[in-house]
Amino acid sequence: MQRLLLISAASIFTLDQITKYLVVFYMNLIERGEISVLPGFIHFHMAWNSGINFGLFSSNGLATRWILIAIALGICGVVAYWMRRETRPIALMSAGLVIGGALGNAVDRVLYGSVADFLNITCCGLRNPFAFNVADIAILSMKRSAADQTNLRNTACAFSLSLICNS
Repeated sequence: MQRLLLISAASIFTLDQITKYLVVFYMNLIERGEISVLPGFIHFHMAWNSGINFGLFSSNGLATRWILIAIALGICGVVAYWMRRETRPIALMSAGLVIGGALGNAVDRVLYGSVADFLNITCCGLRNPFAFNVADIAILSMKRSAADQTNLRNTACAFSLSLICNS
């Protein structure tokens, strides 16, 4: 596997886990529920997501938890295999983003049963009900990077991966 992919994946995984620990446990968001960072714009809002994007499939319990962990690990393997001969730095970094993000969310599922989401951005008096985390940002960044490429197949694959890997 390419060194850039490994560095990218390890960096995102580490950043994701550190931010979750700091915000959820150190700042005690788990008990406080919400912390206003920039009032009216950025809030830390505790949300446990046991499903996929926007909480879909979250009511299916233990089976869903382990199926989603297996899918995330499988996707990591597929992406790593897909990148085995890749030489473009942007592609390697993008693959590292999705692998690091998927592993970060998978670790949450193993440790807590759900993915810890805490970032909430609201604007213009409209309340956004959704929360996300650093892993989600990384996975969506990968989707955007693939969309910037001219290969439509890569964009379609990236979109599918982001739906499954995001919490």
